Amino acid sequence: MDSSVDGAEQEEKERSSSPAGLQSPHMDRNPSPPPDQADGEEEEDLDAIGDTVYSKHWLFSTLTRLIQMVTEHSEENSEDQMPLSDEEEEDLCRVWDMAMDKDVAGFLQEFKAADILLGVIAKSRCPRLTEICVGIIGNIACFPDTCASLSQNEDLGDVLLLLLGDADPPTLLETTRLLLTCLSQKDSCSLWLQRIRQQTSVCSSLCFIMSSSTNTDLLEKVGELVDKLFDLDEELMKCWLTSQPSEEKERDGDIHLDLSLCLLEAAKQLRSENPNGLEVYLHILQLLTTVEEGIQVFAAPDGPGKPVWEFVSDVVCEDLCQPNDLPVVLHEQKSILIQALSVLQALYRCQDLWCSRNDTSPSLIGSVFQVCQHQNESKNEASNKDEANDDQLQTLAEITTEFLADLCLNIKKETVAELIKKDYLTQKTCQAAADCLIPNYKTSFQHLQTALSETDPQLADVMRIQFPV
Repeated sequence: MDSSVDGAEQEEKERSSSPAGLQSPHMDRNPSPPPDQADGEEEEDLDAIGDTVYSKHWLFSTLTRLIQMVTEHSEENSEDQMPLSDEEEEDLCRVWDMAMDKDVAGFLQEFKAADILLGVIAKSRCPRLTEICVGIIGNIACFPDTCASLSQNEDLGDVLLLLLGDADPPTLLETTRLLLTCLSQKDSCSLWLQRIRQQTSVCSSLCFIMSSSTNTDLLEKVGELVDKLFDLDEELMKCWLTSQPSEEKERDGDIHLDLSLCLLEAAKQLRSENPNGLEVYLHILQLLTTVEEGIQVFAAPDGPGKPVWEFVSDVVCEDLCQPNDLPVVLHEQKSILIQALSVLQALYRCQDLWCSRNDTSPSLIGSVFQVCQHQNESKNEASNKDEANDDQLQTLAEITTEFLADLCLNIKKETVAELIKKDYLTQKTCQAAADCLIPNYKTSFQHLQTALSETDPQLADVMRIQFPV
């Protein structure tokens, strides 16, 4: 499988800061140390963290106050949610922002800050404080050395995977971001994959988020995490696809969530508000179709195949391909079109096994003809090497041709008549289809030609003269 996220880029992408509304004001440096230590450049140099202007003393005192605060609260009333004052929150958000610096991240790791923060998470019962603590650890993990060190912490691994079952969306977002960061580091990903395989609750936790959350940022990040996991570990994907509820869980009343239907629900939620997130979920669905277990799930008579087909078909026809779109639109949509058409092609071959199926809509067939025509025009008019050598465009061309070949092999004359009536099938689109199909799918083109002869003999004669096969 291809890896969808480059490690170095992911490090930068996954560094998080405190949310804009609660983020501390921009500072040139941290609050100065006490007066008796602030005199003289030498003392300031000793207090600075690495090459930064951040203060070791201020950081120590902030973390010490945090420990005291949590300890006092747990001793007084461990069951109540711990209050967090504006000043305390602001100071912790400064630590969160500071941890984006490599020197600070290394210093925090050397200072065993992760153990301190894990202790806080265990005792705080304050969602905002938990979110900040996970965010700080997430920023520490953005660098290879600190991530490798953090990843050896078994307690951290256990806590993070359990936090996926938390009810607080901001905490879930930071937890997911941290896991994605660790999986994107080549020296750490195998250890995290092993933990995730062993912790069976991860699948059900992620499925619950995908099926129930309306937070688009969280859904996109969870999608990226699932996509990364399946890209790295095909066996894990197969296991999650075929997992069945245990007898113990059934007795406890736990609801078993179907992975593919959860992916579908998240994709529906993201469709109108987050195209990037939608593309992530389409890629996950495409990955599922690359293994036999996935095809079996989608081919099941009462399985998720038909609803997924209907949703992705609608996305292609309504969102990605409009009748008057220019070829440049194809270039802009090429990545998501690859995922969508790949899914549809795989599901098209499962339709005969579904309990009920409808004929493929003319609008979908027309959209595939349209993509084929745009590609043909772009190929003939390619004016630069970059466009001619665009790997994504070439991949899209291959997938479109294969799907069109399947469609034409089973096309009915009534469908061809409707395509002509709605201007989906014209001489220009027929010529583009011929250029695509004849080299490797001559039988499909001949079937289209036969159906065309019964509905528009004049156009069929033109095609027969131009493309004798």
